[in-house]
Amino acid sequence: MTHQQQRPASVVPLRSRAEPPEEPLWRDLVGRVLRRERVARGLRLRDVAERARVSVPYLSELERGRKEASSEVLAAVADALGLRLVGLLALTQAELARATTSHLGGVHPLAGPRQARPSVPPVDGQPRALARTAA
Repeated sequence: MTHQQQRPASVVPLRSRAEPPEEPLWRDLVGRVLRRERVARGLRLRDVAERARVSVPYLSELERGRKEASSEVLAAVADALGLRLVGLLALTQAELARATTSHLGGVHPLAGPRQARPSVPPVDGQPRALARTAA
């Protein structure tokens, strides 16, 4: 019987560990904003966690980007920080724009190549996005 030589299996990583991701994860950005806002207000993790009715370890994991919070938890934590949910999301969006712009070498994240969109016929003379649908 002939014996075939076995080659060791090789694993190809999806992304090099040295290569930074193209865009940061939303949970990382939310975490940065939560921590920045908490520290700016001089609050401890415990203070915010108690006000938001979440555990200190959970809030810590949110701030470190280890957990992804529901909208209800984000609203409670935002409220504990004296923010509205829309304010927290706006701060996070601004953080995303800064992080993406710096990653793209100063190019605004929305300045990418435009893709052709399919033509959508208007409804009652209004663009489809603005037209109200009949109930």
